[in-house]
Amino acid sequence: QVQLVESGGGSVQVGGSLRLSCGVSGYIASTYCVAWFRQAPGKEREGVANFWTGLKIPYYSDSVKGRFTISQDNSKNTVYLQMNSLRPEDTAMYYCAYRAGGCQFLRADDYAYWGQGTQVTVSS
Repeated sequence: QVQLVESGGGSVQVGGSLRLSCGVSGYIASTYCVAWFRQAPGKEREGVANFWTGLKIPYYSDSVKGRFTISQDNSKNTVYLQMNSLRPEDTAMYYCAYRAGGCQFLRADDYAYWGQGTQVTVSS
């Protein structure tokens, strides 16, 4: 079993920044992929970014590229999502998810373990 705990959500104004954290614990593979997804009310869950710990390779969806940065603190088994230049359309519940091995696509079905989510609200 793998456990994921998100933190760092909150309310910010347009143009502001937040940093989300995803702590990974339990039976963790030697290399793994952590992804961030988000879901706004009435919308489908959307993949935002993922990160393969093997070669430290990040991937971003077009909607956040250039504004969000995903990174890892190896020593803490924690993956971060730095979110800058936030927009109202970034408002959503943000979830981190885990899969053993490499990252493939930002598809929810590819990830076996999920955190409980953290709310991000961007107001104008």
